[in-house]
Amino acid sequence: MKTTLAAVALTAALATTSAACYGSYSAFHKVHAWNGEVTSNKWSKSAVHLALWIIPVYELAIVGDFLIFNTVEHFTDKPVFK
Repeated sequence: MKTTLAAVALTAALATTSAACYGSYSAFHKVHAWNGEVTSNKWSKSAVHLALWIIPVYELAIVGDFLIFNTVEHFTDKPVFK
């Protein structure tokens, strides 16, 4: 019973948060653009890029975009991050 209820709740949550709105993933792109501006050395950029994947900065930005920011963008027609 608990498994079925959890599956239904998860399905309902996914159906409402991903209401056919493919957003711009602006939070992820802001983090990525910031990474490109940190330094001009390509090795340093790669090290920072790797660190941002290990410390889940990119992952949190993607999840935030998927669950919150793209949904807000869909209903307001404006990106949350410009």
